[in-house]
Amino acid sequence: MIPRILLGTASIPDTAKEMQLYQSGDVFSIKIPGRGDLMNSRVHGSEQALAELACERIGRNRTPRLLIGGLGMGFTLAAALKTVGPDAEVVVAELVPDVVTWNRTLIGAPAGHPLSDRRSKIYVGDVGDVIRQEVGGFDAILMDVDNGPEALIRPANDWLYSPAGLRATRAALRPRGVLAVWSAGPDRAFSKRLQAAGFDVREHVVRPHRAGKGPRHHIWIAA
Repeated sequence: MIPRILLGTASIPDTAKEMQLYQSGDVFSIKIPGRGDLMNSRVHGSEQALAELACERIGRNRTPRLLIGGLGMGFTLAAALKTVGPDAEVVVAELVPDVVTWNRTLIGAPAGHPLSDRRSKIYVGDVGDVIRQEVGGFDAILMDVDNGPEALIRPANDWLYSPAGLRATRAALRPRGVLAVWSAGPDRAFSKRLQAAGFDVREHVVRPHRAGKGPRHHIWIAA
């Protein structure tokens, strides 16, 4: 039995919760006490699919600018960097400073150290602040925040998926821009909110294992 070693803890802003970073052999995981793993370095197919589906939709833009809400273990960022060209810029908004530090010092290797790529830019803070400040700033916005449209960890995240938040997100996109949203499960009400905000919506069901195994995660591609 490979022991599970606690490497660090981090407080989640605006909550009484904390994240815990563990290592078991060559596998890293981040969890919240009382719940299962939020993410781990072994299973990340749906995080990669989030970037691949969004980048496929924006096409061959030579200088795209992307915003990713939530760094996690860097797999969405790494997948985006593999798809976009050398003149792209990918901004990652991460609320928890320790998660950025962990990616730079402890857990960057499984994703290929994407933060070291010159096209990566980190904003430590709420992705909602970036969305509100950058009208017409992005060709794609990729959201992997909380558990999806139902914020289970940080109530303030509900704004991102509300009618007001979706209108602000639409305003932050350039013409022909795309919003991609990851979720642990389906949400019909969210699909309707996307449509009401003026998006053309397609839903995709993806699996965390590339071999097609694991729970059914959902990704909305809203243009």
